[in-house]
Amino acid sequence: MFDNLTDRLNATFKRIRGQGRLTEDNIKDTMREVRMALIEADVALSVVREFTDRVKERALGQEVMQSLSPGQAMLKIVNDELVQTMGEANEALNLAAEPPVVILMAGLQGSGKTTTTAKLARWLMERENKSVMVVSADVYRPAAIDQLQTVAAEVGADFFPSDVNQKPVQIVKNALAHAKKQFSEVLIIDTAGRLHVDEQMMDEIRQIHAIAKPAETLFVVDSMTGQDAANTAKAFNDALALTGIILSKTDGDARGGAALSIRQITGKPIKFLGVGEKTDALEAFHPDRVASRLLGMGDALSLVEEIERKVDKETAAKLAKKLQKGKGFDLSDYRDQLSQMMNMGGMSAMMDKIPGMSNVPQNVKNQVNDKDFSRQIALINSMTSKERLFPTLINGSRRKRIAMGAGLQVQDVNKLMKQYKQSQKMMKKMSKGGMAKMMRGLKGQLGQGQGFPF
Repeated sequence: MFDNLTDRLNATFKRIRGQGRLTEDNIKDTMREVRMALIEADVALSVVREFTDRVKERALGQEVMQSLSPGQAMLKIVNDELVQTMGEANEALNLAAEPPVVILMAGLQGSGKTTTTAKLARWLMERENKSVMVVSADVYRPAAIDQLQTVAAEVGADFFPSDVNQKPVQIVKNALAHAKKQFSEVLIIDTAGRLHVDEQMMDEIRQIHAIAKPAETLFVVDSMTGQDAANTAKAFNDALALTGIILSKTDGDARGGAALSIRQITGKPIKFLGVGEKTDALEAFHPDRVASRLLGMGDALSLVEEIERKVDKETAAKLAKKLQKGKGFDLSDYRDQLSQMMNMGGMSAMMDKIPGMSNVPQNVKNQVNDKDFSRQIALINSMTSKERLFPTLINGSRRKRIAMGAGLQVQDVNKLMKQYKQSQKMMKKMSKGGMAKMMRGLKGQLGQGQGFPF
């Protein structure tokens, strides 16, 4: 997400950081570059104008002109204004209402509402420890109800059955009654895709809204539609009061125009980002963290939270003890590390959160292929337990057998062994100097174009 805009802004600020001091001229040049970068990212023109005017006004003030490090001061101003543009802070869901707390999902066809409903159900169960029931009031799209039943089963949410022959309003009434009987804490209603100009469909969702009395009415919008996403959300909000936005498909959006436009245009907060196809690929939207990632400074806080949540602490503790005792890092340990990385969405999902990644050349970033993780796990599984414990035993004939067992080539085994040795060196550094030293080593290797050691 934001790859193109991040690259453009990084190049702009690299130039201004090289200036001994800031003048009206180089501030003007910088703002022209920023303006062009935002327009190319499909940020709404009105938002671009307001944003650049605010930054320019502050940049010409005393805090920057008299600063010993004007480039850094300028970067801070842009960061502050990005945060303000996107909404200051994360606005949590209102879950304080009397149960079942109703969440109404709205949006256009194809925006990813049904998948997002399942993601939100999983998020509420895992992060908020809530019992969640879902229901589909979409009687117009073929297989919409079956799709929700499938994804609800995948995440472990209760599914309330509905039928295409029923009226959506009656479905919602029945679901509400059942959720109360079952003592469900949250009921999420997935509605049919509709346009704000379709008065009949809008009248239907108003009736659903009146009956359900939702604590949250969330508009799911495809981020890849850029500033059109903001305009659609505004038009929908004019017809039905929204409480927040969920930006879907942000993993496929290299521009970021929607995230930067929505709050200013609609006045409604972005509450979540859909960051992938899997049901755990939903992130709470934190404007300060997104601004940091946008400016190439990473998002260490989100990364730490993700590690805390997804890393198997027992396995990590065993490995730490093993390293502290001076015992080697073997291929079984390496496989565990690869599995943990896969569980976190792979290296590509983590890259924009690692501070300093903006300095890594794009051609090196392009080398990242999370399918390599799966291949390497398959190769390690093809080994004997003795080979995993004593990697030095793996000679030419063994490499051939291992490759055949995994359905891969000998060169894949060679690549695995090379990357395992790099990872082994990093683990030695970590046992002596901690995580910070290991991260510096990783960034150093990337900067030299050596590829990922994982």
